[in-house]
Amino acid sequence: MLRIQDVLDRLTAAQPTVDGLVCGKPETQVRGIAVTFMATQAAIEQAASLGANLLISHEGVFYSHRPDGNKLLEEDPVARHKLQRLKELDLAIYRYHDGIHRETPDGITAGLIEELGWQDAVREYRPASAVLDLPAATLKDLVSLLKRKLNLPFIRFTGNPDMGCRKVGVLVGYRGGGELAIPLLGEVDLIIAGEGPEWEAPEYVRDAVYQGREKAMIFLGHGPSEAPGMRRLAGKLRVAFPTLPVHVIENETLFQWR
Repeated sequence: MLRIQDVLDRLTAAQPTVDGLVCGKPETQVRGIAVTFMATQAAIEQAASLGANLLISHEGVFYSHRPDGNKLLEEDPVARHKLQRLKELDLAIYRYHDGIHRETPDGITAGLIEELGWQDAVREYRPASAVLDLPAATLKDLVSLLKRKLNLPFIRFTGNPDMGCRKVGVLVGYRGGGELAIPLLGEVDLIIAGEGPEWEAPEYVRDAVYQGREKAMIFLGHGPSEAPGMRRLAGKLRVAFPTLPVHVIENETLFQWR
């Protein structure tokens, strides 16, 4: 019998960590696995409909990065309804955030780069970033490529659309803040990030461009930058557990635009 704990033992452990079982018991037999970036209620319902009883989610289930933040929502009707559905569906959820980021290379960063087909362009993987040497392309061409490869309806960017980009830094998730991005911009032409405070690195880029420097930044969105890493994880789980069905649950685009 393959237990939930047997699956979790194959994942990278991290300490200190926010990772762990949000609900469910480690000794439960696994019937199927689903993997997602965000365990939305729609993702939970879809996982159950596919016959999975273990859902591995990169981000938190109850709208907080840290588990202790969930206490604030104990009386919230949305959170309570979601928790009730989890109990009704008998679905275990494992939050897998820190462990995958601490793989070598970072499993989330590697997933994005592999999905873009840029593995051979990697000059260096670092703990929180990757530096790439790409064939010469304009910023607007790279934006179009990212939209197509990641199936995104829109992408936000700052910088001269016609500037050439060869040296590129990649910062997935919420690593697009000034503390990481601004020093990296000293080494590269362009940073492709998930998200970050708009008043930090993007404003740095705006001033750099005003001064005549060729710098640019792309914000893919938190989910679009990290979901490829979870798809990569699903592939690894299929190899590790060939007799188990492993499904990828894609999250719908979060924001609408007009």
